[in-house]
Amino acid sequence: MPDFDAMVLRAHGGPEVLTRERVSIADPGPREVQIAVRAVAMNHMDLWVRRGLPNLALSYPHRLGCDIAGVVEALGPGARGVAIGDEVMLQPGVSCGVCPACQAGADNLCKSYKILGESTSGGYGERVVVPDVNVLPKPTTLSFAEAAALPLCLLTAWQMVLRKGEACAGQTVLVHAAGSGVSSLAIQLCKLVGARVVATTGTEAKAERARALGADHVINYATEDFVAEVRRLTGKVGADLVLDHVGGEILEKSVAATRWGGRIVTCGATAGFTPRIDLRHIFFRQIELRGSTMGRRGDLHEALPLVAAGRVRPVVDRVMPLWDARDAHALLEARAVFGKIVLAVA
Repeated sequence: MPDFDAMVLRAHGGPEVLTRERVSIADPGPREVQIAVRAVAMNHMDLWVRRGLPNLALSYPHRLGCDIAGVVEALGPGARGVAIGDEVMLQPGVSCGVCPACQAGADNLCKSYKILGESTSGGYGERVVVPDVNVLPKPTTLSFAEAAALPLCLLTAWQMVLRKGEACAGQTVLVHAAGSGVSSLAIQLCKLVGARVVATTGTEAKAERARALGADHVINYATEDFVAEVRRLTGKVGADLVLDHVGGEILEKSVAATRWGGRIVTCGATAGFTPRIDLRHIFFRQIELRGSTMGRRGDLHEALPLVAAGRVRPVVDRVMPLWDARDAHALLEARAVFGKIVLAVA
């Protein structure tokens, strides 16, 4: 295959480690598909991998980027379900397909589960090769940038809200960090099932956008005590469900904001991995703390009709050229976005 341009890293560090280079990849193998990338959305995972994670061994030059949309360019032997020229989006999780978890449809519990751009190269380049089972048709109602903004966040939000969180009509759901990609979709999913949403964010500008997505109440955590506000809004009962990917002190305080018998679902820890939790609140008040990573491959298939019908919409803060990835990383680290930064590949 001819060489192509990509933004790669060869060492961990700040945004400056991202460089534009000519790279090459192997032609698609059996049941693999080559995609001409049109857009790749950023996630906090891009920042973590760039900085370095424990037990993460990369093959350099490494390409970040798990949320990818593009056009099918070539097919490997036996590739199924796609044709050259199809406009597609990609499932970001790659699993073995044969273990008990995969056979049961819970591929995100596969022991060899990988995420594009994390432990295997992703979409920060003009081309990417993936298994055919990772390819989905792009809804015709979406641009490439909008389609790229969905996969990881929609999978994650779907599992957190519906599968792990069991959100339903009449419940109060506390959604932290409303400006994140996951939370912007979680707000919409909670409203679809009839729940009342209390969201937190750090600026009034982001609060306005959270309300526009359907949040019933928005708490500015920079100026208000979210625990006291949640208790006031619920008549001192607390939230039925808390959705958190912040961790640290926010998770500690979330326990106090949860009702007796309520649930907390966590999928990340951008503010710290080691919260101090008083376990007496967990067992005496019978609060369930549930961990969540990604979602089942089938969840994205189930969710996309809602997207195509306009009932769930991707939230794109801005579109930037892939070659400006350094600047995009700096913006995401500064929390200067609401929703997703999408990198366009031209």
